[in-house]
Formats: sequence, structure tokens, C-alpha cells
Amino acid sequence: MRRLRRLIQKRSLRWSEGVCVLEGPDLIQSALAAGVEFEALYVDESSASAPIVAGVLEQAEGAGVRVFSLAKGVLEKIADAQTPQPLLASVRFRTVRVEEIAPTGLTLVLHEVRDPGNAGTIIRSADAAGATAVILTGQSVDPFNPKTLRATAGSIFHIPIAVASLEETLGHFTAAGVQTLATVVRGARSYRTVDFTQAAAVVIGNEASGLDAQSISMCSSTVTIPMAGRSESLNAAIAASLIAFEALYQREDANTSSPARSLEES
Repeated sequence: MRRLRRLIQKRSLRWSEGVCVLEGPDLIQSALAAGVEFEALYVDESSASAPIVAGVLEQAEGAGVRVFSLAKGVLEKIADAQTPQPLLASVRFRTVRVEEIAPTGLTLVLHEVRDPGNAGTIIRSADAAGATAVILTGQSVDPFNPKTLRATAGSIFHIPIAVASLEETLGHFTAAGVQTLATVVRGARSYRTVDFTQAAAVVIGNEASGLDAQSISMCSSTVTIPMAGRSESLNAAIAASLIAFEALYQREDANTSSPARSLEES
């Protein structure tokens, strides 16, 4: 149990072992459905008969996952979530290298994005909009920390995730002839004028300060989201979501058919 708690608290341990902790039935069920490799599943014995918990246990046992029953209250001392969860699991997480990401569709690059909720929501939106991948650069939050995992609502198991430097990331896409777009608050063309039927890597900056001048200069162009009100800027997750769905709608119009994941495009 001590190891589980340390995995929840320490990024360095998660990455040295390639293991993270999932909390709650929904996230664990998503991982099972995605074929994630489980170390073990832990259940609060007092909740094992609840329908949603019993359903997850049946699915886990069918997949050959080791299940351990714990006395009431033990999981509450381990978990990160404020609301006690009846299930915890330790799983091996998967990432990709930047050079493995196909230079097609839309890739969202999160640079210095520190808030777990924002990062998780962006991963969830990227998945929903059929993006190719999400890359976290600079001092961005760990995508596998408990708060980020919860915010992804399971989407982290559906879309390639990479952690790299901004230089390496932009170098990969530039070499492939992909447009690299820095998001700025004002003074750039509207994101709706970008041709997202062509491959694009869009860089989303820090929640408080956005992208610095050096990072912007590394991109081939800048884009902004026009605003009619008096707000100074948009939340990073909202901005990324608007761009992701603009790309989806453009691909849908170009294909004149149902939306296709950019991963499936040639």
C-alpha cells in the first residue's frame, strides 16, 4: 500500500517504473476496455457488491487481472481523490516518442501547461475531435498524475501521448513540412482561417503567461481566437478544444462524410 501512495505522490517514481494509479470505477473500466496492462486491482470489501463495482470486478477477472480485497477505509488513506473511491488499480502506462507520431491531422502541443484539469480536459477534447496525438513539452504537468488522469475521463487510453522538448517536437513536424502554429491572445489571424484539412501542430501555452517570444518564433505562424467580450484571454483547455473541433469540422466538410479520426487518414 505504501508503494501505491508513493506512485500517486511522486512523478519520478511513476516514470522510473512506468506505472500509475487509477482511481474509481469509470477510469478503471476505460483502461480495461482499452487493453491497458494491469499490475493489480484493489477493492474496498464493503463496496464489492455494489452493481458498478461488481461489474468492474467481473470485467477485470475476465481479463486475468489480479484483484485484492481490502478492509474498509484502507483505500481512503491511499487515494488522491477527495471523494472516497471503492476501486484503485496500478497499471503500466504507454507513451510514444515524438518521431513515432505521424505528421498528419492535428497534433496538440501543450507547452508549460501546469494545471492538471486543463491538461486532462485537452486530452479528452483531442480524443473526441479525432486528433492525432497530444504532446506535453517544457515543464508541463505529468499526464499520468491522478488529477490529470481523472480529467481525461479515460481518453488518455485512446490517443497517443508524448512528453518531449518543444525544440524536438517542432523540429519533427517542421522537417515533415507540417504547419506549426503558436496560439496568441491577439494580433494574429483567426484560427478559423487556418486550413486544418492540412496537417497542423498547434502549440498551446501556459495558463497564466501564454507562450514566450522564443517559443512563438519557433513556429511557422501564429493564430488567435477572436473574442467579442471584455475577457483578456480564454482558458487553455477551452482554446485547445475550439481549435480541435474546428479541425474536425473542416475535415468532415472536406470528406463530406462522417468524421474520421486523423489517425486513420492517409
